[in-house]
Amino acid sequence: MPAAIAFNSRIRPMRIRPLLAALCLGIATIAGPGPASARGPEGIADVAEKVIDAVVNISTTQTVEAKGSGESKGAAPQLPPGSPFEEFFEDFFKNRRGDKGGGGGPRKTNSLGSGFIIDAAGVAVTNNHVIADSDEINVILNDGTKIRAELVGVDKKTDLAVLKFKPPAGKTLTAVKFGDSDKLRLGEWVVAIGNPFSLGGTVTAGIVSARNRDINSGPYDSYIQTDAAINRGNSGGPLFNLAGEVVGVNTLIISPSGGSIGIGFAVPSKTVVPVVDQLRQFGELRRGWLGVRIQQVTDEIAESLSIKPARGALVAGVDDKGPAKPAGIEPGDVVIKFDGKDIKEPKDLSRIVADTAVGKTVDVVVIRKGKEETRQVTLGRLDDDAKPQPASAKSQPEAEKPVTQKVLGLDLAALSKDLRGRFKIKDSVKGVLVTGVDNGSDAAEKRLSAGDVIVEVAQESVGSAADIKKRVEQLKKDGKKSVLLLVANASGELRFVALSLQ
Repeated sequence: MPAAIAFNSRIRPMRIRPLLAALCLGIATIAGPGPASARGPEGIADVAEKVIDAVVNISTTQTVEAKGSGESKGAAPQLPPGSPFEEFFEDFFKNRRGDKGGGGGPRKTNSLGSGFIIDAAGVAVTNNHVIADSDEINVILNDGTKIRAELVGVDKKTDLAVLKFKPPAGKTLTAVKFGDSDKLRLGEWVVAIGNPFSLGGTVTAGIVSARNRDINSGPYDSYIQTDAAINRGNSGGPLFNLAGEVVGVNTLIISPSGGSIGIGFAVPSKTVVPVVDQLRQFGELRRGWLGVRIQQVTDEIAESLSIKPARGALVAGVDDKGPAKPAGIEPGDVVIKFDGKDIKEPKDLSRIVADTAVGKTVDVVVIRKGKEETRQVTLGRLDDDAKPQPASAKSQPEAEKPVTQKVLGLDLAALSKDLRGRFKIKDSVKGVLVTGVDNGSDAAEKRLSAGDVIVEVAQESVGSAADIKKRVEQLKKDGKKSVLLLVANASGELRFVALSLQ
């Protein structure tokens, strides 16, 4: 994850110095109240009053190995010399690093995050990273009551966790309901409540800055972006709409300093609800599995496949043991609809398949060679613990150069036993070997490299460089602007690459 993107992680409890508190109050007094339009809608106070008791602090205890004083878990923000905040942040980050001296044995650390109650019987939701690797988890209610909690289940891919605890005798808990995050509009007011910097129940408000944000933090990214102030310790806290419904779970921020700069992200309720339901029912996630590898349909690929406009998820490979294989789905198919839902891009397919019940038979609409076809697939179960096999290295020792032909900036050669050994290419991989790529060519920009194997050209198998040259020349005569290549790496993993013919 890029350095600028930080999880709104749990933090150690801390105490604000009186001087800092007085200074902050002084600033607020000087600034004074702004115009009514700057304070947002009046309904924010009503929402906060209604739901505040459902928002909890999550306290965890963890045993860790002591680190040397020179090793840091985080860096304090750079502040101007003499800043009144300098001493405050210096103490805070020292506490996080554990710079207190002492022995080198294991020690206990306490951390705080946020969460919210979804069932008055004692069920709460938070982030997985808030409670990860903890020896003890406690839920702290808004009135300060501390209760030992048990972990029901976690989902690392969406960074969610469900806890259960026993409510105090004679006490009725406040629970909140989920709203529909799909109904959120850009510019709509939202309210975040949590435990930033261990300050306790804190209410901030802002607007929905963007929806369906993909920041490459996981396979099911579809975050709500908000400018409501979210800081360290807010992790796992709820994001409310003005009806008092939870529309997201605050999870991470983008910040060079660790503090809010108005770019925060929340997992939308549309993603949260099915995950929470499965964790409560099974204690684990049971995601649907189609058994395909997919990639983006670029404009060039769409032109090569005669698809207008560019849309869908291009099937680059099919698992021999997956559900898609017996259903007749093939590499080169473009999935445009799954179980009645439109697929605009690969992320849509990943999320919809994952949310579909294991064992359900669904219709999958694909475009194959310009025509729509419908296939029926019975979904399997995704093995979340499965790890992809690393691709074989493409480096090769110095050896006599093979006879090659040059096409589209590529040096191409027939696969021989010597070349298979040199590039460590599996015997099951068939096609024409790329032995070199011209610098500055479209092929180089598309990251083709020596050791790749061209399996198909314009969805037709090729066995020699002459076959490729012939197909390319024909496509140029037909007025095509690009050519679609099916390319395998040394281990046989496939991907599609569109190269310009102009």
